[in-house]
Amino acid sequence: MKVMKVEQISHHVVFILLAAAVQCQVNPEMCRYPLGMTGGQIQDEDISASSHWSESTAARFGRVDLDNGDGDGAWCPDIMSEPDGLTEYLQVDLRSLHFITLVGTQGRHADGMGNEFAQRYRIKYSRDGSNWVGWHDRKGRQVIEGNRNAYDVVLKDLEPPIIARYVRFMPVTDHSMIVCMRVELYGCQWLDGLMSYTIPEGHQMIYRGLDVYFNDSVYDGASAERLTKGLGQLTDGTWGLDDFLHSHIYGMWPGYDYLGWNNKSLPKGYVEMIFEFDRVRNFTSMKVHCNNMFSRGVRMFRQATCYFRSGPDWESDPVTFRPELDRISQGARFITVPLGDRTASAIKCRFHFSDGWMLLSEVAFQSGSAVYNTSLTPRKHGRPTNLLPGEDPFHKVDDSNTRILIGCLVAIIAILLAIIVIILWRQVWQKMLEKASRRLLDHELTARLAVQTQAFSSLHSSLTSDSGSTSNSTYESIFPLCSDYQEPSRLIRKLPEFAQSTEHLGPSISPRALASSGLDGAPHYAEADIISLQESADCYSITAVNMNLFSGTDSSMREFPRHKLAFKEKLGEGQFGEVHLCEAEGMQDFLDEDLSIEGTNESPLLVAVKTLREDANKNARNDFLKEIRIMSRLRDPNIVRLLAVCVDTDPLCMITEYMENGDLNQFLCMLRLKEAAGGDKAEPEEEEGESMVSYSKLIAMAVQIASGMKYLSSLNFVHRDLATRNCLVGKNYTIKIADFGMSRNLYRGDYYRIQGRAVLPIRWMSWESILLGKFTMASDVWAYGVTLWEILTLCKKQPYSQLSDEQVIENTGEFFRDQGKQVYLPKPLCCPDRVYNDLMLSCWRRNAKQRPSFQDIHTQLMESLA
Repeated sequence: MKVMKVEQISHHVVFILLAAAVQCQVNPEMCRYPLGMTGGQIQDEDISASSHWSESTAARFGRVDLDNGDGDGAWCPDIMSEPDGLTEYLQVDLRSLHFITLVGTQGRHADGMGNEFAQRYRIKYSRDGSNWVGWHDRKGRQVIEGNRNAYDVVLKDLEPPIIARYVRFMPVTDHSMIVCMRVELYGCQWLDGLMSYTIPEGHQMIYRGLDVYFNDSVYDGASAERLTKGLGQLTDGTWGLDDFLHSHIYGMWPGYDYLGWNNKSLPKGYVEMIFEFDRVRNFTSMKVHCNNMFSRGVRMFRQATCYFRSGPDWESDPVTFRPELDRISQGARFITVPLGDRTASAIKCRFHFSDGWMLLSEVAFQSGSAVYNTSLTPRKHGRPTNLLPGEDPFHKVDDSNTRILIGCLVAIIAILLAIIVIILWRQVWQKMLEKASRRLLDHELTARLAVQTQAFSSLHSSLTSDSGSTSNSTYESIFPLCSDYQEPSRLIRKLPEFAQSTEHLGPSISPRALASSGLDGAPHYAEADIISLQESADCYSITAVNMNLFSGTDSSMREFPRHKLAFKEKLGEGQFGEVHLCEAEGMQDFLDEDLSIEGTNESPLLVAVKTLREDANKNARNDFLKEIRIMSRLRDPNIVRLLAVCVDTDPLCMITEYMENGDLNQFLCMLRLKEAAGGDKAEPEEEEGESMVSYSKLIAMAVQIASGMKYLSSLNFVHRDLATRNCLVGKNYTIKIADFGMSRNLYRGDYYRIQGRAVLPIRWMSWESILLGKFTMASDVWAYGVTLWEILTLCKKQPYSQLSDEQVIENTGEFFRDQGKQVYLPKPLCCPDRVYNDLMLSCWRRNAKQRPSFQDIHTQLMESLA
């Protein structure tokens, strides 16, 4: 595990402390974390039920099983569920108020012995444990569509979200049947602490003959002339648009986003709202989202007057705030009302009109827990009663706040100093350990990289155990793709629809994908400077079952004199080292007989040098040596060869081929397609200063890549990042497959960063690689289809250039659902129908078993050239 920079950690600590002190309105798009049914943070005693029909189906077993274990154990009520779904329930106590945006359900299959699940269900929730509310969506529907089999985890967005401590799942059936449920809730803690708000009923506006309703349609309390004891649209995390006639929510009526009141209907000239909280809090500010479309008679409030209450009576000295009225911009906006660090368990605010209408869509509070001094009697009317003569009460409060602030700053400084000391101590200790183990490493280096059967047997065992590992991150946020989708959060799925598409994929080494990218040790995918066979970040990964192919003895890779390497250019930088373009003097003397590289002993040879940082730990050094051992045995004219090494001193280096024409992506970008009318077998010509290339030459390049991949697949190697950026071009259009693409800044746009944890080439990846984390020869075939598309379009556009990264991932979900809605790359202009239909589209088949092998691809392309 790498040690972070001191400055970075300091910034993180300060940010976390500030985030804890300043609590702002919730964002439903980000508030989608599992709350603990799956991870175990919710204890067994917090899960209860109306009944259960055996000990193995008690409430505590009602947790979603993402690892799919044996599929046994779930909550099953003791009696048949009734059609109304109001008698049996599974209840979860979250211990505090939470903002819940998503729920997941699953059935019970017991390895095929059971088939119980809830096809539909309802949800009830409570903030205090006594008043229960039935959830309904924005159109009034209460029943939620659940599972269709006992295996899937089906996620459902709650629109609107709910704010609750207690949640009940209540199965609904069309007829009496046995149902079993496992559940998970997603959201985040409700930091506002707001339990309810009381407001007047919203009014109706008639605008140019159009009825515009400003009522709170999702309010979950009592409704009469005033709305009481509930929460609704002011706390649903949805902010109104600038034009109140339109709504964020599709299909809703004009004015839906806002609660609105007419000045003429409220003779006092203000709207009074009362906010009740879970406990006494110290309030710093209130944020109110207002509409300001004054061309239609709507303006933000001109004054807010807020009263506070900690006991039975309201304090007499309110806080008054007058925002600066905006007579220029009609955009909706948040207005921050300072509350002066007042303590209260309830706030009453009066918002005064500045025009005919006032529209609000969201209210949020920033507060912290109140701290009491036992020597002071409770404050009345905003002032303490035990002041000494002549004391200024407000000065006393300010002095107290200053002391608290100073104390917090001192605590933060102490924490930072402790962290700095720990970091420095770890760095010193790590260097001592590495120096102590250096003798062992040097001993390994002097063995001249000989491969021993016992070492690879041990590696085989570790690979076999690692290949089944999965991410177990508690805070693995579920981001919205659609309102109904399956959870892509674990590697293994025992689903019927997966049976045909994943059983054949075989073992894969710790795949990094959307589902399993939470491994902290190696956040980058397909690094060009290091290959780790256990937690693989490599381009050439190998299945554990075939490691014995390399377990024999072989000639040692020769040591190349460092002083004969002349630095030319830095190609890029990866997680563990750098890749340099160098000239190697006298390299021909180190080449094997079967390796033919143009050049003479008098002229230096252009090579790529991959270096390991001197401060790399023992694991990184061992991984670097493993990469050398593997690459030294790759013998194919279309695979970049390892030429020599420099391992006698630090930094460790491996020297590989580098082709004079650079990578294929940049090479093709500079070309223009020659029309076939002149004979597509002609050599490239120069015309108007721009290079030309024929279709047959492009196919010949594709043939070479297929040949190299055929060789890799024969050894059960998985490349994992096949693309034109990872192919090098030599003289006479010679193509060799490499792995430099990721380490070059030029291609950072081809990789998608997953929440700061993983970097993936999603536009080249198969659907099972993204959703299931499966990297196999079949997923390499998918990437080859994209690479062929790049070649025939001369790399003029990025694959799926019309889609954003998020839309590419959503399109992957369409491949999984297989309902005919998936988007394919279009046919290149120069591509014959038979090549596109018979080859490219076959590479992108949903069922990996139906994709062609590289042997088939190579044969088909050779026939197209005949």
